[in-house]
Amino acid sequence: MDLVFLHGPPAVGKLTVARALAARTGLKLFHNHLVLDAITAVFDFRSPGFLHLREALWLEVFATAAREDTSLVFTFVPETSLAPGFADRVAAAIAPHGGRLRLVALTSPAETLDARLDAPSRAAFGKLRDHAIMNDLRARGWLDYAMPPSELTLDTAALAPDEAAAAIQTGLNLPDA
Repeated sequence: MDLVFLHGPPAVGKLTVARALAARTGLKLFHNHLVLDAITAVFDFRSPGFLHLREALWLEVFATAAREDTSLVFTFVPETSLAPGFADRVAAAIAPHGGRLRLVALTSPAETLDARLDAPSRAAFGKLRDHAIMNDLRARGWLDYAMPPSELTLDTAALAPDEAAAAIQTGLNLPDA
C-alpha cells in the first residue's frame, strides 16, 4: 500500500494534481476536505473537538486502507494547528500493515499562489480564498510546520497538473490505471 501524500500551501494545486494522479494510476483520492467538511458540520474550525477528530479520522482511514492494501492519494496543508510529527504518526499507523508513506511536496512562487487563491474552483470545498486572511496567517507563521524530506518536490507553476501527475507517477513508480 502506498500513501501518496501531496503537501503544500493553499492554492498550490494539491487537489487538481491529486485528481490527475488518481486518474492516471487508479489510486483512490482522499483529499483533506472530505474530513474537514464532515467535522466542521459539528465543530468549529480549530476547536479542540475539531483538532482531535481531524487527526484521529485521518489516521484511522490511513491505517484501514493499509490493512486492506488500498493505496491512496492524500492532500494536506502542513500547518501549525497540528501537533509536531504528524507525518511520523502517519508512517507509524500504516507501516505495520505494509504501508509506505510517499511524501511529495508541491511548491509555487508566492505570486502564483496569490493569483490562484480566489479561483472559483476553490469555493466548492470552502477553501481559503481571502487574501487578507492568508496574509495574516502567513505573518503569524501558520505554514511554518516542519515536514520530513519529500521523495519529490514539484513546482506547480512550472508544470501543468497532468505533467505534475506524470512526474509523480514516474518518480514514485506508481501503476497505470
